[in-house]
Amino acid sequence: MGIFDYAPAPESRAIVDIKPSYELFIGGEFVPATGGAFKSVNPATGEALAEIGEASAQDVDRAVAAARRAYEEVWSRMPGTERAKYLFRIARIIQERARELAVLESIDNGKPIRETRDVDVPLVAAHFFHYAGWADKLEFAGYGPNPRALGVAAQVIPWNFPLLMLAWKIAPALACGNTVVLKPAETTPLTALLFAEICRQADLPAGVVNIVTGAGETGAALVAHPGVDKVAFTGSTAVGRQIARTVAGSDKKLTLELGGKAANIVFDDAPIDQAVEGIIDSIFFNQGQVCCAGSRLLVQESIQDELLDALRRRMGTLRLGDPLDKNTDIGAINSAEQLARITELTAAGEAEGAERWSPPCELPVNGFWFAPTIFTNVSATHRIAREEIFGPVLSVLTFRTPDEAIAKANNTPYGLSAGVWTEKGSRILSMAKRLRAGVVWANTFNKFDPTSPFGGYKESGYGREGGLHGLEAYLDV
Repeated sequence: MGIFDYAPAPESRAIVDIKPSYELFIGGEFVPATGGAFKSVNPATGEALAEIGEASAQDVDRAVAAARRAYEEVWSRMPGTERAKYLFRIARIIQERARELAVLESIDNGKPIRETRDVDVPLVAAHFFHYAGWADKLEFAGYGPNPRALGVAAQVIPWNFPLLMLAWKIAPALACGNTVVLKPAETTPLTALLFAEICRQADLPAGVVNIVTGAGETGAALVAHPGVDKVAFTGSTAVGRQIARTVAGSDKKLTLELGGKAANIVFDDAPIDQAVEGIIDSIFFNQGQVCCAGSRLLVQESIQDELLDALRRRMGTLRLGDPLDKNTDIGAINSAEQLARITELTAAGEAEGAERWSPPCELPVNGFWFAPTIFTNVSATHRIAREEIFGPVLSVLTFRTPDEAIAKANNTPYGLSAGVWTEKGSRILSMAKRLRAGVVWANTFNKFDPTSPFGGYKESGYGREGGLHGLEAYLDV
């Protein structure tokens, strides 16, 4: 028991009206799917939330055709000032319905309400506001005096940030004059379908945004569709490779934001308490189900014991439980499949000789749960140091010199993000220059802003999302 006892402070589910079943959103209307149906499950309880229509190749054809009509007849002909009005309107509606969106995201995804309420949904609105501002200023973006839209964008997003990844994709696409067919992850489709209602509420022209739900086959049909001009994907490296092979030889433009195995590097002059908070945020935010999670902690050898003692004390205060409880720090794992993956890799870590530790933690009986975990005595050859676990699991390694830290940090097939903790500004700049990562945070972690680009190197993908750089992916330049 900690110093303080926390009474439950649950957010009400009453603000969300989850329908028994959902259809596809094509051409501004909700239409039945012809490919069957599947269920969306609450990962915190295992209960079925709703039946979701599964889009067939025929449904994908209809969605792409609707997007093409909207592009040619309406959206590409509309001045940027008019497109901006729709994006601003969507942003304001998202703010007005923020509580509803946050609750639904937590129910469908399993992440704590304080994250969806304070991080996800505000960032979603911010991205639409940001790109609304660019819609009538594209000629000043540095991509030529008359940049043109590509056409129809096929967008496939993951389950870890369902609504935020939707905003990352849709906002710049619409600002640049493209129309969209989006496929959300099969385990988290509900906020995308609520966003479809927001598009109607904003009077967005029919067909500008289309949403087709389904699993891998639906996504594959969308990516391979000959009527698509642009493919944007966020997800696993394995699926990213398949998509790259699919579009190879075509004239489709492609951006990929894939996996990561980020190094979070703590030097001996770092403020320990601040670093511990950053470590907690880097690996336990969203249960570690973050592509850029700081899943490898590199600690300078001289402060290892002090830092780990402080980290274990802080982990002992984390509260795991009901995602709708405002006191919850650690929510549910998104699916049984993902929980099995985390369990397999942590078992491999123990089998290979790493030392496992978790704070005393009572896991709920129902749903999908995993206690926050750290591994020490980790070797760079261990699977837990090389493979993306995508869960609340931290691997701790040590280093003596900056050169050794760089060598260990870059010893990965990924290159999405990294963190550096030190009081020396010169060291921050030197490390950032040598780290092969798309984003390097200094004395913080997991900070996002719509004005800042995000993306990776190597097996973490290519292209950038966010900021000025995020416009290029949706322009013919």
